[in-house]
Amino acid sequence: MGAQIRVYRQKIASTTSMQKIFKAMELIAASRIGKARTRVAAALPYSNAITRAVSAVASQSEIDHPLTTEPEQIRRAAVVIMTSDRGLAGSYSAGVLKQSESLNELLREEGKEVKTYLVGRKAQAYYDFRDRAYERVWTGGTDAPEFETAREIGKTLLDDFNTAYEDGGVDEIHIVFTRFKSMVVQEPAVIRLLPLEVVEEEAPSESDILPLYEYEPEPEQVLDALLPRYIESRIFAAMLQAAASELAARQRAMKSAGDNASELIKKYTRLRNNARQAEITQELSEIVAGADALSAS
Repeated sequence: MGAQIRVYRQKIASTTSMQKIFKAMELIAASRIGKARTRVAAALPYSNAITRAVSAVASQSEIDHPLTTEPEQIRRAAVVIMTSDRGLAGSYSAGVLKQSESLNELLREEGKEVKTYLVGRKAQAYYDFRDRAYERVWTGGTDAPEFETAREIGKTLLDDFNTAYEDGGVDEIHIVFTRFKSMVVQEPAVIRLLPLEVVEEEAPSESDILPLYEYEPEPEQVLDALLPRYIESRIFAAMLQAAASELAARQRAMKSAGDNASELIKKYTRLRNNARQAEITQELSEIVAGADALSAS
C-alpha cells in the first residue's frame, strides 16, 4: 500500500512539473500572438497596393507575359508547404500536411508532376520519415518569419517557373499554408501563385475602381519589375498568416494541456488519498485484531 502511495506522489509531482511547462508556453505564445497579428495587419496595405498595381497593368494592357498567361499544357507543378519548426501546436502542422496531400493527389489525377518545397521542420520530418523526395527546405523562424526568407523562396520559385519543362522547370506554383481568421479559427488554405491569379484580399466597394496608368517604360517592363515584388509580398503574407496561426494554435493547445494536467493532478490526489485511507484502515484493523487476541488470551 505504501508503494502505491509513492507511485501516486511521483505522478502528481511529474504532472505538476509538466503543467508549469504548459503554462509557461501558453504565456509565451499569448505574448507573441499580438505582435504576429500586428505584422499581418501591417503587411496588408502594401500587399493590397501592389495587387492593385499588378491588376491594373495586367487588365488594362493586352500583353502576352509569361507570368500572367495560362500555358496551353501544364505538365509540372510546384507545391510549397508551410508548417511549423516545433510541435506542441495541436493539429496545426497536421492540417497543412493533410491539405497538401489532397492537393498533390488532385494534381496527379490531372496528369501533372509535382515538385515539393518545404517550409518548417515538421514538413521536413514528415517527408523524411516517408522517404519522399523534395527539392528544397527552409527551416528556422516559422513563428517569426523574415522577409529575406520570403525573398529567397520567391527567387527560387521564379527561377524554376522561368526554366523550361525539359530542364526541370515548372508550369504553375501553389502554396499551402494556414490562413489566420481569428484566435479561434485558423484554416488550411491553398492559393495558386503562378500563373498569376490576381486576387484582392478584401472585397472592393463599388467605388473602388482600378486607376488608369500611363506606362513608362512599356507594360512588359513594368510587369517584369512588379511581379517579382508581388510574388515576394504574397509569400511573405502567407508566412505571416502561418506564423500567427501557429502561435494561436500553440496557445490553445497549451491551455488545453494545462487544463488536462490539472484534472490529472486532481485524479491522482484523490487516488492517493484513497490509498492512504485504505492503509490507515488496514492498520487500525490490525491493531484491533491484535488487541482482541491479547484480551482473549
